[in-house]
Amino acid sequence: MATDSQLIPQKQYRKSFIPLESNPDVFTELIHELGVSSTLCFQDVLSLDDEELLAFVPRPALALVLVFPSSSTYETHVAADEAARPDYTGSSDDEDVNWFKQTIYNACGLYGILHAVCNGKAREHIALNSTLSDLLAKGLLLEPEARARVLEDSAELESAYRVVAQKGDTEPPENPEEVVDFHYVCFVKSHKNNHLYELDGDKKGPIDRGAIDEDQDMLSQGGLELIREFVDRENGGNINFSLMALVPAG
Repeated sequence: MATDSQLIPQKQYRKSFIPLESNPDVFTELIHELGVSSTLCFQDVLSLDDEELLAFVPRPALALVLVFPSSSTYETHVAADEAARPDYTGSSDDEDVNWFKQTIYNACGLYGILHAVCNGKAREHIALNSTLSDLLAKGLLLEPEARARVLEDSAELESAYRVVAQKGDTEPPENPEEVVDFHYVCFVKSHKNNHLYELDGDKKGPIDRGAIDEDQDMLSQGGLELIREFVDRENGGNINFSLMALVPAG
């Protein structure tokens, strides 16, 4: 089971959800419930280096969602990095990426999903008049705090999430405020400038991680290097990483 780290104070969360299991079937069901076409799904990525295992993942990979237990090494790195970063204030439907500030506790899986499907070419697979298209229409012209409120106030989003969060291979906690110390980070490719972005609702905003070629996807060398950076930072002390990709459905 994966949920939020203690990177920001509890008081900045305004409501709580039951944490979502790190499970591609669960993730896929939720995006379809929210209005993403059945042409997309999430799939586990079992290796960063084994070409045969990577070949099992359909391409192009439109987004990556990395799941890992928060460590003191990670939190120290984030604290130093965030201290030098200004708060993001973007409020446009034509930003390089669409980013959502997290104000719902234990919902970092949901924010990872939203960041994956609301950016790059994945956004083209969102059905008109769906929950997601309505949320984007209401929220993208708003600054981050007001945009966050749109997610908080969506009864349709909460209802779909509540049903799916009860599924998976592990029993979800009864208390949505229970701390289960895992974290999700999403990586996407901008539809505007072919830059890779790190998207984490617990941080101050989207992080530009540099450009890749137009014909490269998130499982190209540039995307894989971003994931290796997170793994290598732990110096072998944290092996409980898992990775999912948003890909074409078979």
